Amino acid sequence: FGPVGSVALQICVMITSFGCLIIYLIIIGDVLTGTKSGDTIHTGILQEWFGFYWWTSRPFAILFVVLLIILPLVLFRRVDSLRFTSALSILLALVFVVISSIMAIEALVEGKTQNLRLVPDFSSKGTIQSLFTTIPVFMTAFGYQINVHPIRSELGEPSDMRMAIRIALVICAVFYFSIGFFGYLLFGDSINADMLVNFDQNADTMVGLVINAIVRLSYAFHVMLVFPILNYTLRANVDELLFRDKPELAEDTPRFLCLTCILVALAYAIAIWIPSIWYCFQILGSTTIATLTLIFPSMIILRDIYSISKPWEKVVAVVFLIAAAATSVVAIWTNLSKTATS
Repeated sequence: FGPVGSVALQICVMITSFGCLIIYLIIIGDVLTGTKSGDTIHTGILQEWFGFYWWTSRPFAILFVVLLIILPLVLFRRVDSLRFTSALSILLALVFVVISSIMAIEALVEGKTQNLRLVPDFSSKGTIQSLFTTIPVFMTAFGYQINVHPIRSELGEPSDMRMAIRIALVICAVFYFSIGFFGYLLFGDSINADMLVNFDQNADTMVGLVINAIVRLSYAFHVMLVFPILNYTLRANVDELLFRDKPELAEDTPRFLCLTCILVALAYAIAIWIPSIWYCFQILGSTTIATLTLIFPSMIILRDIYSISKPWEKVVAVVFLIAAAATSVVAIWTNLSKTATS
């Protein structure tokens, strides 16, 4: 699609990466300082341990994490320098999944789980339209392919990328299914957009309190360690778009430091302002991520400048193109309607 298509693709990648960084910081803030859902206030770990002070507030807690943990990691100039922290992040996510699953199974044995529904409840007004708002969440969850090219460029054998993508898809699918299924067993309809805040519920024993804290902290540290990888993609695309004729970013220390600090500071400022990750999921999943995962690939197949696309592939591309456009429009309209009436 020429220079225009290239710039459009880069803008989508930048918005997606930046939005995900904001989501990560909001999750960290929810875990450490809690959040409010309707009339219910969920306390964070810092308030539970130390009480309500200025230094346990959301802005300070996130700033503390950004300066002491995230900033040193984003200053690495090559993505392969993050291989150990990336592996650790997967282990932390596994801890979260395993403990949540055990808690749900224990609740199931004791008869304390929520009743499951095989189909959505359409009895309430607007539920059918609201069903479309779940699609952007799925789109965001699997919109990781923006990291493919930076990682592939630093692999010893670029051909290994195909296997890496398959492994990543399996891990994501297993983790997401486990978290969604067992999370609903535990919390039912009271589950929040950020499920981690539901773990502030009072436990009967000290062991229960410790387990709840481990669950929340494991995932909070997981997103802290994933943050630099997405930041790498964002920084590389911003630099390529704004400084095409400049030397490589890793070799220009002043430009590297300025760009890194500005992007992290902007993500921090917006994360403090946005109250819930739900808004980010809806905006990103309905726009840039839908474009990256469905619309752009479908358009490439339909254009077929090398005449390699098969007829059935073009049919599938048309179906995905229409589905992406329709679901995105419905999701955006539903969210705007809810915002206007709230």
